[in-house]
Amino acid sequence: MATTSYPVPVFHFQVKWGGSRLGFTEVSGLTTEIQPIEYREGSAQDYNVTKMPGMPKFGDISLKRGVFEKDNDFFQWISTVQLNNIDRRSLTISLLNENHQAVMVWNIRNAWPSKVEGPSLKSTGNEVAIESITLVHEGITIDTI
Repeated sequence: MATTSYPVPVFHFQVKWGGSRLGFTEVSGLTTEIQPIEYREGSAQDYNVTKMPGMPKFGDISLKRGVFEKDNDFFQWISTVQLNNIDRRSLTISLLNENHQAVMVWNIRNAWPSKVEGPSLKSTGNEVAIESITLVHEGITIDTI
């Protein structure tokens, strides 16, 4: 009997920073891009440019979670940036399988918050209050397990 293999679903993941595991509803922006460098020598016989790999560029990471009473961590973290005393943190984002084991791990280096957004408030709303934080960082490495 042949077994069928399926891709891993996106809804089972965890985020760790500073030794703590935090619950988030959404993580986005796990992107890495290599900026191209275009070069053409003036005496080249071909009338086109050579494209070479340049500097890596990393996308901003957005994390969203529900608002809890007496939980002010995002605003406390961004206030350290405003005081010119940046608290850089390393994060680990893991995609988990059905056995709660990591299948793919993104290691984020030297992250700090560039934006914190509170929930949208609506008097007729029936949703959970969601806050978000946008992180800039100095690099992503990916581990597959």
